Amino acid sequence: MQKKLIVAIDGPAGSGKSTTAKLLAQRLNYLYIDTGAMYRTVTLFVIRKNILGQNEKIIQLSAELDIVLEFIDGETNVTVSGEDVSQAIRTYEVNQNVSDVSKIEGVRKILVQKQQEIGKNGGVVMEGRDITTVVFPNADVKIFLTAVIDERAKRRALEFAQKGTDLPINEVKENLQRRDTIDSNRKVSPLTQSPDAIEVDTSNVSIDEQVSIILDHVKRIAKEKNIKVEIN
Repeated sequence: MQKKLIVAIDGPAGSGKSTTAKLLAQRLNYLYIDTGAMYRTVTLFVIRKNILGQNEKIIQLSAELDIVLEFIDGETNVTVSGEDVSQAIRTYEVNQNVSDVSKIEGVRKILVQKQQEIGKNGGVVMEGRDITTVVFPNADVKIFLTAVIDERAKRRALEFAQKGTDLPINEVKENLQRRDTIDSNRKVSPLTQSPDAIEVDTSNVSIDEQVSIILDHVKRIAKEKNIKVEIN
């Protein structure tokens, strides 16, 4: 019998999913799973092997990669066969190509299965683009984060700048708009808001406010399901 909740968070790039989900997991003492990091990892190795556009090879690669996610000191640590790729998967080149890799049906099937295995016993905060609709459609808590495009572009440009890559805000905005279009219109697991998900617009609220809003919802659901949650 499940004793812990499954918390699923979806939303477009730059909506605050990762930061909010990390803090939420810490407050609940749950495991944080960044599913986007898994797609980014596949994309990184696709680029390395120069097989962009070769779907069959990409699907085979995604099945072969031994991706290990760990949440250490507030950050997602990603290793593949012992190699730490945590920083390498956050580059602009990976950003530009991850949506094209993510829309491949075979890739999504393989990674969704891995994600379901990780979270099947609850006690997880999992974020991505199809968590509430495909990975865990029966999740206890469903959240859809959103924000206006200009705010999302500003956040993403700041992230790149902090990593040493200065990009024009218009270029970042165009990249986000392209990703939104691909993610929302792909045939397999498109980015869409589940009807029973709570929408949280993060455009004009702080991270702490976002977390508080979601925690209040978590408390209500936990009470309804008679599941004990201890909030740090």
